Amino acid sequence: MRGTTRTVAVAAMSAVALLAAGCGSSDDGGGSETTDAGSAGGEIVARGCTPENPLVPGNTGESCGSNVVKPMTATLVHYDPETAEPQNDIAESIDTEDNQTFTVKLKQGYMFHDGTEVKAKNFVDAWNYTAFGPNGQYGSYFYEPIEGFADVSAEDATTETMSGLEVVDDYTFTIKTTSPVSNLPVRLGYVAFAPLPDVFFEDPEAYGKAPVGAGPFKFDNWTEGQSISLVANPDYSGEFPGKLDKITWKIYQDPDAAYNDVLAGQLDVTDEIPTSALIDDKFKTDLPDRNATREYGAISVIAMNPEVDPSLKSPELRKALSMAIDRETIIQQIFNGLAAPAAGWVSPVVDGYKADACGEACVYDPEKAKAMLEQAGGYDGELTLSYNADGSHKAWTEAVCNSIKQTLSIECTATPVVDFATFRTKIGDRELKGMFRSGWVMDYPSIENFLAPIYGTGAGANDVDYSSDEFDQLLTEAAAAPSLDEANAKYQEAEAVLAKDFPTIPFYYYTAAIGWSDKMAPVQIDAFGDPDYANAALK
Repeated sequence: MRGTTRTVAVAAMSAVALLAAGCGSSDDGGGSETTDAGSAGGEIVARGCTPENPLVPGNTGESCGSNVVKPMTATLVHYDPETAEPQNDIAESIDTEDNQTFTVKLKQGYMFHDGTEVKAKNFVDAWNYTAFGPNGQYGSYFYEPIEGFADVSAEDATTETMSGLEVVDDYTFTIKTTSPVSNLPVRLGYVAFAPLPDVFFEDPEAYGKAPVGAGPFKFDNWTEGQSISLVANPDYSGEFPGKLDKITWKIYQDPDAAYNDVLAGQLDVTDEIPTSALIDDKFKTDLPDRNATREYGAISVIAMNPEVDPSLKSPELRKALSMAIDRETIIQQIFNGLAAPAAGWVSPVVDGYKADACGEACVYDPEKAKAMLEQAGGYDGELTLSYNADGSHKAWTEAVCNSIKQTLSIECTATPVVDFATFRTKIGDRELKGMFRSGWVMDYPSIENFLAPIYGTGAGANDVDYSSDEFDQLLTEAAAAPSLDEANAKYQEAEAVLAKDFPTIPFYYYTAAIGWSDKMAPVQIDAFGDPDYANAALK
């Protein structure tokens, strides 16, 4: 998931894990009964930020939107919030004999919020819409393995349906991929693979402002720039219900303001602890027994697009900048150690991670940085490092620029962009020169998710327009590998290509930190680094 504003070890998953019906929670008839996990019902207000796009599952790829979309959405597969283990949700079964043709059977009686039933065509129509290039949906890339994607994904495409999708009957459809994809079933819990109700296709623009999903919460209200709210879905069909009656995300421009409102009891949950509260673990003193931290599958990188700024085209220059960054000191001083220096492009929590994939280019070494800069032919001019001003990025971006300036004598300025939505729009429109912060949270638990969606040629989250035939070929070979170990080995080879070309500068691995008010029961952080809003509860 691109552009995050913020690790549990995840075991390797296979298609076999998805063939049995998913486990669900039982109905305890609790009503408002209080348990150790809190009481059912009630309302909370959480810190929110401005979504980049309308609230359409296939067009949502960042945390400001996904925090809202995920509780509204049900997909074929549900990821356990603690372990990320996939469990069947709308899917009754997902069967394959060759990892290339998959037969999906749906549970009958699963309902959208508008009272219509989720059927096979709602998946097929949704995926075709998202993949169709002229529709300009962020999630289009996730359908790339499906046969016929190339015919529908171009911006000027006229074919609107992928040949690899076929509705068999109301509750059955098939997926055919261009080559074997061993982890395809694991991917199907990502929101881009959600079904869309018939009402979406009548007016997609109106739907984006008032979406209709099939999850445990349903849309209530969106006042742009102020708040977004969901309410409990009384007719929820699945086995993973929420506990609260209502969740409102109050949109903040300043994480310090949100944090102070939690301290004052005027906000119930903040998913971002500002850097000012990380020093000496101040947030743990401010919020005793009302805070949580967790490592998770995410990475922060410093990105730049040579097509937008040709002065950054040299891989040697990018390596010189990387070696000029004193990651360990910055992380200790700014994050109080609540992060880890990145030594590659893949999070350590996923199966297939290879330590020190970046090599010496991710190690602070002023002398080698200067030598690499000389090899690159030097650098004339000033650098900028852009960040969204509504997140806690000012201190560390300034520290990175200072480290580059002191090491290489290159003028570097941390440059704020007013808010996350504007920041992402500028990146998407290829308007940002210089460097810019970027973050990625895994969409599903796989090494592939840290490589293909971000660095594959034409990939939806490829903000730097990186393209390598060698890298793309290794991705193809990895996806078709007969075993998980063989696939991971190919993905590691692909990461080695990144170490050579250096399209982005790995910076740090995330640790999520959250806080909550004294009226909340303890709030858990899920395996994707977000507060588990679906299971949040009052005392």
